[in-house]
Amino acid sequence: MDSLIIFAVLIGVGYFVGKSQEKKHFASLRLRESQTHQLALTNTGRLQPLPDAAGAQMVVGSVVIASDYFKTFAAGILSLFGGRLTVYESLLERGRREAILRMKEEALAWGATRVINVRLESADLGSQGSSNGLVSVEVIAYGTALK
Repeated sequence: MDSLIIFAVLIGVGYFVGKSQEKKHFASLRLRESQTHQLALTNTGRLQPLPDAAGAQMVVGSVVIASDYFKTFAAGILSLFGGRLTVYESLLERGRREAILRMKEEALAWGATRVINVRLESADLGSQGSSNGLVSVEVIAYGTALK
C-alpha cells in the first residue's frame, strides 16, 4: 500500500511541477525569441556560393531536457497502444527551440548579422536500457555565423 501511495505522489508531483516548469520554459522561449528575431537563419545548398562576409565563426547551442515522471509514465501507457506520443512532442519542441536560441544568442554576442547552414542534431539519453526510467533528449543546433 505504501508503494502505491508513493507512486501516486510521484505522479501528482510530476504532473503539477512538470507542467509548471514547461509553462515557464515556453514563456522564456517566447520572450527570448522576440529578442533575437532580427538574426536571420538560412540554409544554403552544398554547391551554393557563400555570401560575402567580413568574418565567419561556427556557433553552437545545445541543451538536454528531461521528461518529468508523469510524462514518462503516460508515455509508457500510450506506447502500449501505438500512435503518436504527444507527451514527448513538447519535450522535443522545447529542446529544438532552446538549442536554436542558444546558438542565436552566441552568434549575436559575437556580432553576427546572420547564421547560415543551420543544422539540428538530437539524441536520446538514458531511455534505452535505463533501469530508472529517465527519459531525456539532447538537441544541438549549429551553424556558421557571418559578420
